Amino acid sequence: MRSIRTLTLATLTALAFAPAAFAQDSSTDTASGKHFAVVGGVSLLQPKNDPIDGVRKVDGGPAPTLSFSYYINDNWAVELWGAADKFDHRVRGTDGARLGTVEQQPIALSGQYHFGQADNVFRPFVGVGYYESNFSNEELASDVGHIGLKTAKGAIGTVGVDMNINSTWFARADARYMHSRPELTINGDNTGDKAKLDPWTVGFGIGARF
Repeated sequence: MRSIRTLTLATLTALAFAPAAFAQDSSTDTASGKHFAVVGGVSLLQPKNDPIDGVRKVDGGPAPTLSFSYYINDNWAVELWGAADKFDHRVRGTDGARLGTVEQQPIALSGQYHFGQADNVFRPFVGVGYYESNFSNEELASDVGHIGLKTAKGAIGTVGVDMNINSTWFARADARYMHSRPELTINGDNTGDKAKLDPWTVGFGIGARF
């Protein structure tokens, strides 16, 4: 339920910005030369199947996201991206039975290249960087004690496209891949086992540049 409410809130927020976006007059302005951008939206994060023995699937879920970018020039940018709330996951066993729940909240710093001219209607982009994702509220069925997940760290890759509404406002769709192999702990002690989550996110948002 919390995930559904989060998704609804993020969607309504994006829609609230849309009328103002289309009301802007782009005839006397240009996107070129603007160095800052902020994007608010929602992303769906889905880990891979069979991440560890005994676990068949970690269900994906939505969360609101925010990103802040500094454009070195019209093509190169540095982006700070992260989840504004936690992604909720249900963990299922090999027989499909529910084993429990876990939450995570990633944050990433990436370099990006945006193709084409700043005022093009569609501007694809790619990026690569470093991320960390903190896991919390692990409530997993166990006969040996509390099962936890250490913070995942590693590379993140991004592909996406911006659709310019005018010189200030744009819509964004993106996909991100995180190389995520957090170590499992039992009662705080390392086990040496790693969960091969390697999630993808698919996101949509509304952005403004200035």
